[in-house]
Amino acid sequence: MHFEAEMIVPLQAQDDRGQQATASITFLKYSLELAYREDEGPISLGSLEVVHEELKHITKGEAHKHLLFPHVASTWRRTAIQGRRAAPYFISTEGEGPSCVIKISQDGGGRGRPITIPAARLPRTVLSTTNAAESPTALIARTEMQSWRLLQLEPSALRQPDDFRATPRLGSNGSHLPATMFRLARTGTTYDRYPDDETASRFYSQVANRLAELIDDVHDVWIERDEKRELLTLHIKSRVGTPHPARALSDGTLRFLALAVFDLDSEEQGLLCLEEPENGVHPERIPAMIRLLQDIATDTEEPIGPDNPLRQVIVNTHSPAVVLQVPDASLLVAEPWETIKDEQAFKDVRLSSLPDTWRAQAGGPVISKGKLLAYLNPALIGIDAGQTGQKARRVIDRPDLEPLLPFAELSR
Repeated sequence: MHFEAEMIVPLQAQDDRGQQATASITFLKYSLELAYREDEGPISLGSLEVVHEELKHITKGEAHKHLLFPHVASTWRRTAIQGRRAAPYFISTEGEGPSCVIKISQDGGGRGRPITIPAARLPRTVLSTTNAAESPTALIARTEMQSWRLLQLEPSALRQPDDFRATPRLGSNGSHLPATMFRLARTGTTYDRYPDDETASRFYSQVANRLAELIDDVHDVWIERDEKRELLTLHIKSRVGTPHPARALSDGTLRFLALAVFDLDSEEQGLLCLEEPENGVHPERIPAMIRLLQDIATDTEEPIGPDNPLRQVIVNTHSPAVVLQVPDASLLVAEPWETIKDEQAFKDVRLSSLPDTWRAQAGGPVISKGKLLAYLNPALIGIDAGQTGQKARRVIDRPDLEPLLPFAELSR
């Protein structure tokens, strides 16, 4: 099995012991190859071994060959990719079989001899054991991959209040939403650094305004602090003044609210993955959900900073209504594909892009118009009319598809 990831990492991070690490360069490529090793003995199940492990940097001069999506080099790329390094590798592999060794080079690229480890003795990857003192850039690559999150927002977890000692960070299932909101209200959002009543009011107003895109009847959002029971509880007030606790809110409202809070939390960086974000959302409100997910992702036309952190969003969906709203260059269609290797045929998955996009121009597989239309044909709902000013063209806006889609006039 072979894995490969290119990543832009933060300039600084901490290891498990709280030591500060500073990367020598922030654009990295990590490769890992694992193999199955049969152990001797009649009842042995064998084990996995590291065949190849590599961490190297991508220079600023080579970055444009890897970052093929549209972006502004003078602002976004200049602030996202920082540092420089002469030696190419932080982790490298030499030899094969029993003589295979993995080397950790000095982070500064100096004359010190690299640390050499026999691959056959490794119980885990070299990257997973790095620390700030030996290889700060490798440590930051590790913490970056550890920060990649799969959010599976569960309404039962989103409805729960938090005690005063709860972790003030949104959990993968949506837990600790009240504690997270209370922290942001006290310490400021992306744009604020100093806590005061005005900052808290501004934060709750931002959340309420965002939620109003999904539900018209929203006037206020706040966290109630119960000193007697030491609980934090989420509340929403309607336009007529009726308060509603979190337990009375719909599943879709809670999921949208959690993502709105995630968007405002500048400490949330890295990769965010979501399964079927349309679950629990009324079809007419799907465009608002897609806009929110686009806002969570980094804006590649603006410099990286507290108000534009390095974030990427990946979602999967089976909803044609969602596909219609996604920018066409962001869409990948998963197709079953038969592959032949070593004279054996097996089923694989191929990710295909739409024609006339940067992904297609990069040489990847392209889905045919007929297959896409066959999938979109049931999409008769949730097409938003007033988004003509969006930066990215949606699938529904493609002139080659629009005349062929049923009820296309709903998009006007």
